[in-house]
Amino acid sequence: MTTENGVSDTARLRVQRRTADAARVALGVGVGASHEISHHHGGADRAPTKSLSGVRMATISPPPMPLFPSRGPFFAGLSVGGVVGAVRHHPVPCAFAILLLVFMGVEYTIPMVPLASPPLDLGFIVTEPLNAALAAAPALNTVLAALNTVFVCMQTFYILWTFLVEGRPRPTIAALFMFPCRGILGCSTQLPLPEGFLGSGADFPVGNVSFFLFFSGHVAGAVIASLDMRRTRRHNMAWAFDALNLLQSVRLLAARGHYTIDLAVGVGAGFVADVLAGEYEKIKWKPDRQRACCSCGCSCSTG
Repeated sequence: MTTENGVSDTARLRVQRRTADAARVALGVGVGASHEISHHHGGADRAPTKSLSGVRMATISPPPMPLFPSRGPFFAGLSVGGVVGAVRHHPVPCAFAILLLVFMGVEYTIPMVPLASPPLDLGFIVTEPLNAALAAAPALNTVLAALNTVFVCMQTFYILWTFLVEGRPRPTIAALFMFPCRGILGCSTQLPLPEGFLGSGADFPVGNVSFFLFFSGHVAGAVIASLDMRRTRRHNMAWAFDALNLLQSVRLLAARGHYTIDLAVGVGAGFVADVLAGEYEKIKWKPDRQRACCSCGCSCSTG
């Protein structure tokens, strides 16, 4: 008799629970949502709950972070020991903070370049002897330009190889992001050709055609290739590309093919394009199309 009463009580509880769940569904609240909300405040990090009818219910978004923390402003708790500890454990940001103050002083006191004067470029000043040597030896300038074109072809070959042969699109996507941005910026601000420019028909683009000064696609493409080499543990190739990229930069400054700022922004553009390509892969690239990054079939990153 006791067993029968226990079974009937259990059945009654099940009926009551189903009735309550049906009521929650009718009210638009997923089954078990009240328990999750009560035990896990800020349930946006959890997957959306699913009702008995199979309809996925919306999650509750957490409130925005307050501008004024409840514990008070951060600087109120700073001490001399805390500042010393920050300098000891975070020297790089602290050094950049000092440089910020230094260059604020430089910016507000540096003489502006007169309108009739050519742009001041420290890279041109440093490479003045090389510029004079190349101007006195046109054949040497042509040879170096041809070697630079070979390096550009190496970049292009590697980036296309990773996509067409290895099936890894990230370097190609990065290049596709970078070059149109370079074209937009190059059209937006067309800098004058540097004084003392030493052109060559063997330089890329071959044939003494016009080109964008800002920013350097030569440098950005080499950075994209080098980053991919490091990602796939081809460290020796990456170091070789970095060394060739440095020599390329010196040669471009010596031939007045780019301003220093063109080369510096080219490095940053390569990094930014690679990061954007990686984010694109995370969002769009399907896991079932990923392949091993090398012939050994290992499971390293395919980005």
